[in-house]
Amino acid sequence: MEGPPLKPQARPPATPAPARRLRGRRAEAGGRAAETMAERALLDDGWTILARRLRNAGGELDLVVRRDGLLCFVEVKARPSLAEAAFALTPRQQARLRLAAEIALAEHPDWAVEGCRFDVIVVDPAGQLRRITDAIRD
Repeated sequence: MEGPPLKPQARPPATPAPARRLRGRRAEAGGRAAETMAERALLDDGWTILARRLRNAGGELDLVVRRDGLLCFVEVKARPSLAEAAFALTPRQQARLRLAAEIALAEHPDWAVEGCRFDVIVVDPAGQLRRITDAIRD
């Protein structure tokens, strides 16, 4: 007597190839280095760092800084060129950043400010960086 047909077994997820893991580690290290450069530039410019890599249910904010009553959420993008970095922030990422910022403000009422904005700091492999102020608007 035959039973019901067997369902195919789900395969466990494939482990990423070593080359892919290495690429991921390099990207992570490059991103951290870019964030460190951006942080130094902001400090040199008189900003106070309130948070680094702030994670919440909305996503991750690379840097949260304040100066003269202005709160700024800073996204850092490192790419092979400044132009590529400037265009790397997708609409989907922008929406996640807005949500993460909204949650951060609710969780940190002490950050009450006169205004806030989103800036993007773009970094290339040579260590050049540019700041795009008020980069994300509704």
